[in-house]
Amino acid sequence: MRPRPLAGLVIAVTGGARGIGRETAAHLARAGARVAIGDRDAEGARATAAELSGEVTGFGLDVTDTASFVTFLADAERRLGPIDVLVNNAGVMWVGGFADEPESATARQLEVNLHGVIRGVKLTAPGMLARGRGHIVTIASAASKLSPPGESTYAATKHGVYGYLSGVRAELRGSGVRLSVIMPGVVDTELAAGTATGAARLLSPADVARAVVAVIERPRFEVTIPRYIGPLTRWLNVLPQPIRDALYRAMVPDQVRSTAGGSARQAYESRNLTGTDTPGAER
Repeated sequence: MRPRPLAGLVIAVTGGARGIGRETAAHLARAGARVAIGDRDAEGARATAAELSGEVTGFGLDVTDTASFVTFLADAERRLGPIDVLVNNAGVMWVGGFADEPESATARQLEVNLHGVIRGVKLTAPGMLARGRGHIVTIASAASKLSPPGESTYAATKHGVYGYLSGVRAELRGSGVRLSVIMPGVVDTELAAGTATGAARLLSPADVARAVVAVIERPRFEVTIPRYIGPLTRWLNVLPQPIRDALYRAMVPDQVRSTAGGSARQAYESRNLTGTDTPGAER
């Protein structure tokens, strides 16, 4: 299949002020796409848009608020035209023992990571269906398939994203609207500060951005980074439980142990999950 050219496509990216979202917007713009980035940090989104080369516009966006999401999409379409691709990128993560997780952090992860994706799909898919074409790319996590100790709620939201997209994909079959879910391991962003990578290497935001570009060019549903994670998890699931548990312990990091006693995550979590600091970008 010939790669689909990105030049001229209108692509909206959530959580785009920094990290994976910023790098994704940069890669898309360099490929010729017209990019709208939205972020809870509206000033950061506009500053990022001004710093990137190509046609990039920044807007305020709170993915937990339907009115904010509607306004973002409407403003982006007024400025750039109908949205061809939505990249659901915004996400937050609390790390620690499950019993220590604050209620506010649990609620925030569910609302941003899961409901934010659902909201994005429900608000963009109808217009795409009316045009008979479109693509929704969601940046989830390898935690969609695995559940590292210390990331139980985060993993639950990513499992939920995978399940939701699988069902919607079945409903959209034959409509011309494509869905993709990208599942990276640990990425070197503030969201993952202080965590361990386990047996996998630490990824860069550019690794994920390149995967987004590639899946828009050649759509498919599941993308894991590194690529071997997908086949590996399928293979492990056929093994007896004791063997499976032993291999998971060897490969999947224990984030409770990795972050115990450290302060690397304090600023990020207070800003994005507990409401005790100035709001900022989510990924």
